[in-house]
Amino acid sequence: MKAIVLSGGKGTRLRPLTYTGAKQLVPIANRPILAYVIDNISKVGIKEVGIIISPETGSEVRETMGDGSKWGLKITYIMQDEPKGLAHAVRTAAPFLGDEPFVMYLGDNLIGCGIEKFVDTFKTSGADAVILLKPVDNPQAFGVAQADSSGRIVCLEEKPKNPKSNLALVGVYIFSPEIHKAIANIKPSARGELEITDAIQDLITRGAPVHSHVLDTWWLDTGKKDDLLAANTIVLDEWFKRDIRGTIENSQVTGRVTVEEGAVVRNSTLRGPIVVGSNAIVEDSFIGPFTSIGSGTKVSKSIVEHCVILSGAELSHVDRLEDSLIGRNAKVRKCHDKHEALRLMIGDDSVVEV
Repeated sequence: MKAIVLSGGKGTRLRPLTYTGAKQLVPIANRPILAYVIDNISKVGIKEVGIIISPETGSEVRETMGDGSKWGLKITYIMQDEPKGLAHAVRTAAPFLGDEPFVMYLGDNLIGCGIEKFVDTFKTSGADAVILLKPVDNPQAFGVAQADSSGRIVCLEEKPKNPKSNLALVGVYIFSPEIHKAIANIKPSARGELEITDAIQDLITRGAPVHSHVLDTWWLDTGKKDDLLAANTIVLDEWFKRDIRGTIENSQVTGRVTVEEGAVVRNSTLRGPIVVGSNAIVEDSFIGPFTSIGSGTKVSKSIVEHCVILSGAELSHVDRLEDSLIGRNAKVRKCHDKHEALRLMIGDDSVVEV
């Protein structure tokens, strides 16, 4: 069994961060989202992974993820010239996949468990496709599956006005080689893309067995700021332990706090769960729970809580920063002259709340 991971797309919901980087590389607890995806794939023994990349961000993905050796597998990079749909991505990867079954994993999805049980469902059911599902409160916003009592998929709907179930497609699939024939049978949708839901529906229509596996842990699509902050909170809360490898000077550190090598914390209070990245500097500040501070970041005389701060950013004299996502090398600082006004230089698609 092989795997393909989708890491293309434009990431419009995370602009302006994604003007200069891939959304799948935005860090959760100081690790790229893609790293968690590859973690899950490697744990089921898959040794060959194809990462679908775009011309705009492909080089950054290559540089960040490498050849896969750190996970004990081999990564092959597959260029998708245009984002023409998930089924188009599978078609693009067909030479890499050959005649093997494969996992398809959307690279901006985080789930609260491994995929071992999901793979077992595929192997024991004899299905040509198995879809990971999750009950949601607003199925109208998702692709929705209707399954019978045995878990076999009856039909799929894309963002239905009157959904037949509350089971949303999570973004993790397992396919037999039959999916290639199904993709050959479909045509572009109204938005001009080859939809994987249409290909799966073709399998169902032709009588091929399509089964489901319902996720019983959390699932987050990290394509928006609030979802990314929620993912950062959950990962820090559930997966991090106390780990101090940097330098702590005259500071109070409580709870599950990770301070990476080369980081310096002085005259500050850290209250976990938080992570301070390598070579970051925190001084005369309070860093509250559920905050990730990227490598090389400088925080001084500030109060920060429930934030994701990317590498190289600078915060100075910020009275209180909450529920915020700060991009790479961004600067947030208080003006010290007597002119009481906001002074902003804001890029396209930014959001500022004051």
